[in-house]
Amino acid sequence: MNVGTRTIHLSDRAINTQFPVLIHYPTDAESKPTRFGPFTMDVAVDAAVARGLFPLVVLSHGGGGSNMVYRTIASHLVSEGFIIALPKHDGDNKDDGRLTNTVENLLNRPVHITLTINALLRDTEFGKVIDLDRIAMIGHSMGGYTALALAGGQPWTRSGRQVGVRPDPRIKALVLMAPAAAWYGAPAALDEVKLPILLLVAEHDHITPAPVTDLVRERVPNRDLVEYQLIKNAGHFSFLSPWPEEMRSPTFLPSVDPEKFDREAFHEDLPEMISDYLERTF
Repeated sequence: MNVGTRTIHLSDRAINTQFPVLIHYPTDAESKPTRFGPFTMDVAVDAAVARGLFPLVVLSHGGGGSNMVYRTIASHLVSEGFIIALPKHDGDNKDDGRLTNTVENLLNRPVHITLTINALLRDTEFGKVIDLDRIAMIGHSMGGYTALALAGGQPWTRSGRQVGVRPDPRIKALVLMAPAAAWYGAPAALDEVKLPILLLVAEHDHITPAPVTDLVRERVPNRDLVEYQLIKNAGHFSFLSPWPEEMRSPTFLPSVDPEKFDREAFHEDLPEMISDYLERTF
């Protein structure tokens, strides 16, 4: 199948938020190389959705990040028959960081995901082809925080304040990449997380190091639900798709990996690792 793509714009007056969602999906239409800022993807813009019944994956980007930096994962999932939705979190992205490191961001991020699922299920095209029993979430860094909140996790602020987030029972599985799990350090914070989890951890991660990511393995009540993979020699940003050569620089940390780590080779394996896990889990 080819990759169709379109962008929708969502808003919620209750939390005064508005944000775009990039959707990639199976299509029978002809695709062609298309520029998205500095990136190029082989897609069919605004094409019709292919017939069928497809799992839905929502991917939550890291703090101060972008929904465009996971294109290798997105393209592969569509080729395997998934629909993938990538919201750009309002107030916590590369273009707008006004809410980064705030309690408001902790509250809003999970809402963005629920709004995204609501919009797709109500859509006249997507609503007919999404398999309601196969909805999953991928989260990188703060996206991992977001995924755990929607799976029943109860986050706490650094000052000891409980954050009032709501789970989304439609989500059936999680893929966590270097998750920002420090918000779940309270003893019972992950007691209600009862979904299967693929936990991918970078060996040389100085942003979400082992004591942080290990909270998922240690605090989820049924540890058999957590499938753990340590990515040897990887860093925190190794989960991002490879950058165009002209954007790679020692001063641009998202493009930097530990010495001798081959991000291009890793992104031949990572998308397949994720799709294989989701297919086994569903």
